[in-house]
Amino acid sequence: MIKPMANATTSSIFLTESSIMKAIMVMFDSLNRHFLPPYGCDWTHAPNFQRLAQKTTTFDRSYVCSMPCMPARRDLHTGRPNFLHRCWGPLEPFDDSMPQLLKNAGVHTHLATDHGHYFEDGGATYHGRYTTWEYFRGQEGDPCIGQIANPTIPPMVLKKQRNEAFFRQDWINRSHMAREECQPQHKTFVAGLDFIERNHDEDNWLLQIETFDPHEPFFTQRQYKDLYAEHYEKYQGEHFDWPPYTKVNQSPEEIEHVRYEYAALLSMCDARLGHVLDAMDQHNLWEDTMLIVWTDHGFLLGEHDCWAKCHIPFYEHVAHTPFFVWDPRNPQANQRRNALTQPAIDLPVTLLEYFNQPIPPDMLGQSLAPAIANDTPLRDAAIFGIHGGHINVTDGRYVYMRGPVNDDNQPLSNHTLMPTRMRGYFDLEKFGPDLELAPPFSFTKSCHTLKTSVHGGNGLATEKFPTLLFDLQTDPHQESPLEDQSIEQQMVTHLIKQMQACDAPTEQYQRVGLPQPSTD
Repeated sequence: MIKPMANATTSSIFLTESSIMKAIMVMFDSLNRHFLPPYGCDWTHAPNFQRLAQKTTTFDRSYVCSMPCMPARRDLHTGRPNFLHRCWGPLEPFDDSMPQLLKNAGVHTHLATDHGHYFEDGGATYHGRYTTWEYFRGQEGDPCIGQIANPTIPPMVLKKQRNEAFFRQDWINRSHMAREECQPQHKTFVAGLDFIERNHDEDNWLLQIETFDPHEPFFTQRQYKDLYAEHYEKYQGEHFDWPPYTKVNQSPEEIEHVRYEYAALLSMCDARLGHVLDAMDQHNLWEDTMLIVWTDHGFLLGEHDCWAKCHIPFYEHVAHTPFFVWDPRNPQANQRRNALTQPAIDLPVTLLEYFNQPIPPDMLGQSLAPAIANDTPLRDAAIFGIHGGHINVTDGRYVYMRGPVNDDNQPLSNHTLMPTRMRGYFDLEKFGPDLELAPPFSFTKSCHTLKTSVHGGNGLATEKFPTLLFDLQTDPHQESPLEDQSIEQQMVTHLIKQMQACDAPTEQYQRVGLPQPSTD
């Protein structure tokens, strides 16, 4: 039975008479809301996402925070944006980690994943924060299968890609996945369901089922392509299921084909999601288990004449994400919410609150409980971006993308005690005479950080883009940048306020030409 708390605050407004608390988080990577039936898509085969929306609260204004993969996961652990201070990298020694805090409090946290970035140099401190974890290899170009003989690789795969060894390894991996049960996504969900089967009668646990899909490459089995048989029967072009991070230069037929390849993989994700919903039904977990389904970001599939993410402005197809929550403390099935949310930083606060744990003062996210209950607004504006790229802010109607004022994108620095990138260390030259020991930030627990300069982009955001302003109400596809000084000033005010809350480095204000507020 649910009852309101006496003297309830906006961060915690429900209390259960039972102490039983469990939570399941299903996390997809690169899930595009525009391909989901609950968000208006009428041609993809995704009945379980529609079923999910009927069982939960659907958020209509959910946005990314730090981009892309591991920066988003650092947000998920720490409850605060991190892209202003450093690029891709591990958790820092001073970071609060939501799974670690729950584990320390006696909540069993379990991670089942096929997301390979957790186990590279730039992500190797995340999985150890959970009580237990499982990893299923083989996604993307994961170097997991030793094979010297060259596989047969379709010409289009190599001629449009940038790293032949990486794509060669992917084709070796695929040769060992002739059946769905051999694919990492399948294994990840089987492991998650096994955890539910063994522990559904137990108390105080968080299960995170996280799959790399539908991230590229869009590789899946024939049964999911057959859901779109009319397209596959007529397509006569080259193999194409892995779009490059570039401008579109493919034919209309190839563009359409890759969208169907994405849709087929999405349908596989939908099938696996259905098994989680079946487990919720079978064990009546709706009564005492929170269910969260979300993604780190979306993906451009030819819109704005671009593929993918990171090298382009974060248009709505990337930044505006699908998000579903069931909170048993306040059952709200088949409901829509308009509150502006950022799952990456709001979920750690929500989960700590859900398990009756204190919220660290450095977390900047908001509990979702008030929004779930009655669509109470959580924030006036949301900041998002990638290190060295646009610094973006939205109030839900307008999106403002503040670009650098100098052609060299300077000044720009990394602030870290964990000097690694995605798959390697910082270059040794970063530790030369220009290395600085920066003063502590408000969230570094009195720790100084290594300050290293960044030149020529950060390895992901490599192109310079002008400052842009869009009105999503009149221009939802972001085709006509708005020129309105009064609205721009409103968004600048939001942006400076958000940067100040994040304790952004001085050089970030300088890089995009904004005044730094006084700390007096």
